[in-house]
Amino acid sequence: MRKILFILISMLTLTTSAQNKGRFEVHDLGEFKLHVYYTNDALGDASYIIEGANELVTMEQPLFKDNVTEFNTYLSALDKPVAQRITNYHVGGTGNHDIVMAEGMPAFTQGEIYGGMMKGFTQAFGDALTEMPTGKISEVAFGTTQTWAGVPFEFRHGASSDFPGASILIGGKVYYTHWTPAKAHVSHLQISSRAAIEAEITEAEQSLASGAELFIGGHGGATTRNAVEFKIAYLKKMKEIRNACPNASAFMEAMKKAYPNLPGETGLADLSQVLYP
Repeated sequence: MRKILFILISMLTLTTSAQNKGRFEVHDLGEFKLHVYYTNDALGDASYIIEGANELVTMEQPLFKDNVTEFNTYLSALDKPVAQRITNYHVGGTGNHDIVMAEGMPAFTQGEIYGGMMKGFTQAFGDALTEMPTGKISEVAFGTTQTWAGVPFEFRHGASSDFPGASILIGGKVYYTHWTPAKAHVSHLQISSRAAIEAEITEAEQSLASGAELFIGGHGGATTRNAVEFKIAYLKKMKEIRNACPNASAFMEAMKKAYPNLPGETGLADLSQVLYP
């Protein structure tokens, strides 16, 4: 519980500085298009629209009012009906629309960890947050494939160390996880324990084996296989350094030496604290 509270408190230290507007990018994958919305919000969230021939599917709709307005305006301009709205790791501005979630996630969002986090966000960000969803929630079983807008969505278990959301293979070409792989030091919110290192390695290797072309996440946007390969090598090196270093200070120095000038270096202090509790 102490680690959980530490993570929540850390997330709530994010500032509410003036937000620039988000931006969209589009990836044409043949049978469907992937629209990526970089919210530029205080949490680094990303939202998605999967565009089939005649219908749309949304994933992880935004949480902040300004982003909700911008996202919905763009969504309307596509001029196709929304066949489904997926809320996976991030409860967002889906309003009174029905949504689907991975099995077990609706209950988790109402529990102490996620529910407490959302209350904290309300205290930190106040009126900037949109109203919480009121639509009907249906659960999708892990290990099943659902087809919406003519595109298959394969629901797999996410990393065992993370919230009980899903990793989703979309149209056999896009792999969604909670965190987009990046060529940067990982956050202590993603690697929150020694066990999480191994869990994230396993999940990253499974994502590569899926054959996907693009890799997306609730934080970060879209990237390619190179970033996943980097993440795997990085985490294996981190595991090696954690096993060799006796304390947090030695760990930080070894990581800096192994990855000089890698973005996110300032986050190593928080990362070392969760790996050396």
